[in-house]
Amino acid sequence: MKTLNSATDNQLVHLFQEGNNKALEVLIERYKDKIFTSIHLLVKDRYLAEDLFQDVFIKIIDTLRSKRYNEEGKFLPWAMRIGHNLCVDHFRKINRTPTITTGDDCDIFDMINIVEDNADKKITQSQSHEGVRQILNMLPEDQREVIVLRHYADFSFKQISEITNCTLNTALGRMRYGLLNMRKIMTEKQIAL
Repeated sequence: MKTLNSATDNQLVHLFQEGNNKALEVLIERYKDKIFTSIHLLVKDRYLAEDLFQDVFIKIIDTLRSKRYNEEGKFLPWAMRIGHNLCVDHFRKINRTPTITTGDDCDIFDMINIVEDNADKKITQSQSHEGVRQILNMLPEDQREVIVLRHYADFSFKQISEITNCTLNTALGRMRYGLLNMRKIMTEKQIAL
């Protein structure tokens, strides 16, 4: 298992295709948090996110077993794209468009490990997070999505462009306008962070 942990994604895919199920376990363990977090941020429902997360890996397993995987060296963006597409399909089924706003049942900041020793710091941190949530909720969906994927899921702009099916320049533009709009909203609504 130790040698599997140091294997590349491509090596793990090939090992799984040759019958080594432990290789798939390593891949799942390696990327489960990022994939689940991105799905959860999109659907805003933990139970639905868990169902979609399982569907992602069912699709991955089916594709790998049938040897239709050809994304050489790009396993994570490919898996994220599957997750994103399943979320979009879900919202199409219920005639809604996906958003990344947070509600009472989903806190994007729960996805971040915050370790604070001081109660005052926790209160200040909580107030800051609430302010950011308010501002994010006021942004257009495409800008909100890029900001969340970049700052909370820690994806590169190249990965974001692949996940959201837009060009790299479009992803960069959405980020730029999103940040500008956040500053404008902070000023207009007098939201203090």
